[in-house]
Parts: sequence; structure tokens; C-alpha cells
Amino acid sequence: MERRTLLKGAILFIPAGGVLRSVARAAPAEPADKPGDTSNDKPGDKYDPASHYYGMGIEIEKCIGCGLCIQACKEENDVPREPFFCRTWVERYTIKKDDTVVVESIEQNRNPRKGEARSTHTVNEAEIQRTFFVPKLCNQCENPPCVQVCPVAATYTTPDGVILVDTERCIGCRYCIQACPYGARYLHPRTRVADKCTFCYHRIVQGLLPACVEICPTQARVFGDLRSKASQLVRFRRMKQIAVLKPHLNTQPKVYYAGLDGEVR
Repeated sequence: MERRTLLKGAILFIPAGGVLRSVARAAPAEPADKPGDTSNDKPGDKYDPASHYYGMGIEIEKCIGCGLCIQACKEENDVPREPFFCRTWVERYTIKKDDTVVVESIEQNRNPRKGEARSTHTVNEAEIQRTFFVPKLCNQCENPPCVQVCPVAATYTTPDGVILVDTERCIGCRYCIQACPYGARYLHPRTRVADKCTFCYHRIVQGLLPACVEICPTQARVFGDLRSKASQLVRFRRMKQIAVLKPHLNTQPKVYYAGLDGEVR
């Protein structure tokens, strides 16, 4: 009798466990419980995501194209070293005298101490009218198409306005990569799940700046809380003439550019 009771209990327990796992798997991701794509991204007990709303400002005239932000991001977030895997990158825009535009991708030198970068193309100096650099990253949209298309709710927006990827739920379908109009996502070659800029979420929940902002030698990047009147970003938006990338798409980006040229796309 004891053995029969034990077997009966085991039979009942196994389906129940399977049902519970299925229910847990089907439940939508909760930002408070799954704040990031790594275990370090989880906010501390004292951090209240609902009391913050983050964004970033970029001042085009201050960017010198050194690529240190790319290097810092890769080291901080374990991004693959290959140049086509980036959470943030820098483009060099060259306006030629015939008004044509050449866009070059900046690749960080292997020795970041040199502060040197190289581009993938070259333009004859005699043909150049002007050049400038444009840092790019996930725009942390208020109306994100990547969240809308994810079939398993792996991509979601936190209460503090950061779009993250739950790596346990992501199935690597690439829908979000295709939906992002800014080219800010890629499939991680090792984990085979979607990856992108998270504003270094594991840092900002501890009161630290994103790695790219902290390392920028010219302070071309400004990070802050849009709900705080004392935020440097709020002052940046008030004092500068601000633009966003592809405003016609109505994604409502929270990466704001000062001095953005009309040639930038």
C-alpha cells in the first residue's frame, strides 16, 4: 500500500509540475522581476524603477570619433569583438563638394589607450566639404516596434523607460532585429538571442553612468533622468536645439541629438 501510494503521488506530481512550468513559461515578463539580460541587471531593494525615466543626449559637435565608447561598451557588456556586433557605434559622415554623402563606420583600434579609430572607407581630402561624427545606439523608444513584434514577450520596456531582452524567453527569431528602424539590434553569436544597448542597466540601477558616457573624453554624451528637474539631460534638452533620428516613424526615441545634420539617417 505504501509503495502504491508513493507511485500514485509521483504520477500526480509529474503532470502538475509540467503544468506549472508551462504556466510560468506562458506568463508575460514582469519588468520588476526580470529587469535585464544578465543576472547583474536586477535592481537592488532600494531602487524604485517607477520613480525614474531615463534618456540620453548626444552633442554632435563634441564627438571626435575616437571610438572609446565602443571599446568601453564591449568590455562592460561582453559584446563580441567583431566590429559588426555593437551595442553602440560611431558613424563618420563626409559631405563632399558635389553634395554627395559618404557614411563610414568607425572601428575602435585594438589599443584603446591610443584613442585612435579607423574608418572602413576613405575619401580624397580634396573632395571633402565637411565631416562630422554621429554616435548611435538603441533609441529606447517610447513606442518601440521591437516590443510589439516579439512573439514571446522577451523584449519589454521597464518602468524606468529602458527596453531590455529577457534571454531566458528569447527564441532568436530575429523579428525584433528586423523591426528596429535604427539597426540597433543583433543576434549574439554565442547565446543566439537578441542583444542591444541597455543603457548599461546593471550600472544605472546602482546610480552609475553607462560605460560609454563615463569614458567619453569630450562629454559628447549626456545621460539622465527625464523626471528629475535637476537632471543634466533635462537641462541639455532645454538649452539645445534637439532632434531625434527618423521622427516620421513615430517611435518617440529617448536619445536626443544636438546639432544633428539633415543628412543623418
